[in-house]
Amino acid sequence: MTNPTDTQPLHQVIEVQGGVALKCWTVGVPFEAEARKQLENVARLPVVAAPVAVMPDVHAGKGATIGSVIATKGAIIPAAVGVDIGCGMMAVRTSLLASALPDNLHGVRTAIEAAVPHGRTDNGGRNDRGAWREPPAAQKEAWALLEPRYQQLVAKYPRLDRGSHIQHLGTLGTGNHFIEVCLDEDDHVWIMLHSGSRGVGNRIGTDFIELARQEMRRWHIQLPDPDLAYLPEGSQYFDDYMAGAEWAQEYASISRELMMAAVLRALASSGLGAFQVGDERVNCHHNYVAREHHFGQNLLVTRKGAVRARLGDLGIIPGSMGARSYIVRGLGNRESLSSCSHGAGRAMSRNEARRRFSVADHQAATASVECRKDQDVLDETPMAYKPIAAVMHAQRNLVEIVHTLRQVVCVKG
Repeated sequence: MTNPTDTQPLHQVIEVQGGVALKCWTVGVPFEAEARKQLENVARLPVVAAPVAVMPDVHAGKGATIGSVIATKGAIIPAAVGVDIGCGMMAVRTSLLASALPDNLHGVRTAIEAAVPHGRTDNGGRNDRGAWREPPAAQKEAWALLEPRYQQLVAKYPRLDRGSHIQHLGTLGTGNHFIEVCLDEDDHVWIMLHSGSRGVGNRIGTDFIELARQEMRRWHIQLPDPDLAYLPEGSQYFDDYMAGAEWAQEYASISRELMMAAVLRALASSGLGAFQVGDERVNCHHNYVAREHHFGQNLLVTRKGAVRARLGDLGIIPGSMGARSYIVRGLGNRESLSSCSHGAGRAMSRNEARRRFSVADHQAATASVECRKDQDVLDETPMAYKPIAAVMHAQRNLVEIVHTLRQVVCVKG
């Protein structure tokens, strides 16, 4: 992957006074001052046990920075995992070719929209179109496997049971979550989707972030940002948070599998003819915590907007609506804690995108994609994101490209 004509270093190291270093794969891409300040705050935490790896899609988040990989020892930072625990991607290659798709793809989009609840209405109440009123049999079967551990958790923390759980299983959600029909370099049709643990994961993340803050106050531990509060290993809150996070990650992975099955059924019944699903299949988290071994230590690795990229690992790096996306194979770069970016990364806030761009701008940028082209998706327009080509070039020693995908249909929440 390395171009012998490149003269720039593949990553830069930023030393942080009083903390670990930042190793940044940001050469040639924007790296905002706010994100750097957040990362320096993380680097100074006493529980951070290795240099923080900074991905090329880095941008400021709440507390921990999106596009960061944080290795801790003896503690976990719930806000570094975030509130969409287990958010990630899934993609499968089908035997369908582009020639099998109709010239007008609106029917394909509406078939997917009918098959998978998406968006949010009624303030998330009983009539929310983004949730199941009566969950299908597959959702009930999956929930039967998930429910026992969920009930163990809510027995200790009853507040966690204050909203939907099975009603969100196999549903898309809102924001930057999506379902896409894509074509690869050989014109094979792929289905790709992006989702997380919905409301139940949000409740687990939100409540344990607050519990961590309370613990910091109880022990009079001063932090540069209260969102960086941590839970010490060996404490009840630590054990319960890890159990909750791991459960939410499983919930998110199963949810993606259920959505993928629903989309494939919708395509099969929409007049495209018979097709097979190939062996190339990826389901990966990019907001999660895992126990891993790095630099001779057993560590807790939190990837906040980053994908595991051990040698041979398959991952997904999506572009924005109308841009290219990539199926990648990890190169196992130990300096990055075997990680890569999770996407292009926002170049501006959602409010700034809505202010700066018009519906006409968005229509022009997504002219080749069957998707929503209204005011409500301006915050997701391609111009709100960093150029995906620059992001991929910046991490060329982290992953190799296996497939390049271009979207032809995009369903947004």
